[in-house]
Amino acid sequence: MSVAPAVTPEPVDLSYLPDPVAPAGRIGLITLATDFNGEDDLRRIIPHDVGLFTTRIENANPITVDTLRSMADDLPRAARTLLPGYGVDVAIFGCTSGTAVNGSDRIEALINMGMPGTAVTNPLLAADVALRTIGAQKIAVVAPYVLDVTRSVAEQLIVRGFDVTRLLGFGLENDIDMTAIPPDALLAAALQANSPDADAVFISCTAIRSAEIAERAEKLLGKPVITSNQAMIWHALNLMKYDKPVTGFGTLFNHAPHKS
Repeated sequence: MSVAPAVTPEPVDLSYLPDPVAPAGRIGLITLATDFNGEDDLRRIIPHDVGLFTTRIENANPITVDTLRSMADDLPRAARTLLPGYGVDVAIFGCTSGTAVNGSDRIEALINMGMPGTAVTNPLLAADVALRTIGAQKIAVVAPYVLDVTRSVAEQLIVRGFDVTRLLGFGLENDIDMTAIPPDALLAAALQANSPDADAVFISCTAIRSAEIAERAEKLLGKPVITSNQAMIWHALNLMKYDKPVTGFGTLFNHAPHKS
């Protein structure tokens, strides 16, 4: 039985101009169901006039080569849920190890099945473009994963033409444990991973809080530091032709992408 309201609703009587939503562009993030950090890390970096819109794909811990390979099947469905009817300017896949295991081209093709024609990037592709842009050939790498997953990231860098001078892994298989690594521990690991002949240090994984220590690490090392989330936002912004400055997250943002 319905009850008549005690007060009759009235229309709002005022005029206003709607505020634009994400006036400088929209980035769509596809991240893992178990990722505790990636979205927060990206929002620290992303300019205030760019919108970040998030969806998640199914996956499960532990993070292994097999689980990383199987989760990619959910990408087309997830892509279709990113602002349906509106779309985004760039879609980003928030998983470095998942890209390494499945391949950057396959990740892009699966996302485009759900969002045809949308520009796509991922941490490994973005790191590749970033490292070439800063002129780095020899790369020291640190990652939170178990060793075979860590190895797959290094192998993808080598396939892309880089030399890996040193490779360190924390040996973790659970996203919450990766996110729980303190930023100061990531900083110390970057310093430990560095080798005298390395042109740059790459800190892999979107689930760790490494973007916030990139600038400090660069000052201590005296060389560029590239992190997964930092590189991915830098690349996405450039794909969108965003030209305002971004500061506080390393010298990468001083560069426009190198044209290969």
